[in-house]
Amino acid sequence: MAPNSSAVRPKAELDLADQLSNELVRFMRLITKAKTQVAKQGPDGIERAAYAILFCLIHEGPQRTSKLAEFLHSEISTISRQSSSLVQHGLVERQSDPEDGRACLLAPTAEGLRVFDENRKQRNQWMAEVLGDWDQQDRETLRDLFERLNTGIENNFPPQSDTTGVSSAKGA
Repeated sequence: MAPNSSAVRPKAELDLADQLSNELVRFMRLITKAKTQVAKQGPDGIERAAYAILFCLIHEGPQRTSKLAEFLHSEISTISRQSSSLVQHGLVERQSDPEDGRACLLAPTAEGLRVFDENRKQRNQWMAEVLGDWDQQDRETLRDLFERLNTGIENNFPPQSDTTGVSSAKGA
């Protein structure tokens, strides 16, 4: 069956999808709670969401604010406020855009890379503790399945709805 097909799925498949969806919602809530706990410990005064900008800049390279907003599915004003905080804390710097001197790019600083690396080490330590009683094969299987799930989501976003709840997908 083709991705994004509107064909009706068998009940057993839909029931399993419902159970998986419930577990994913539970997972997202637990991750949000864990991030909140970490944020409470952070003395730097930076919004937790601002670290998503730093992550993006480190993995995608220097970006304009508009590109970050698109990448992070956020408003430009929000990205601008959060990136200003990162600049003030010395984690991100503004650079002139080589393609358009009137514009600027945001890029991580050496301190931003250090802070990111420290946060990553802490996250990895926590995840290793969470999975500490799992055997190696189960950990690798989970990683592979998460990668497959993320790729499937990236390739099959649900159609957007307008404010009336009517699908705006072509042919819908």
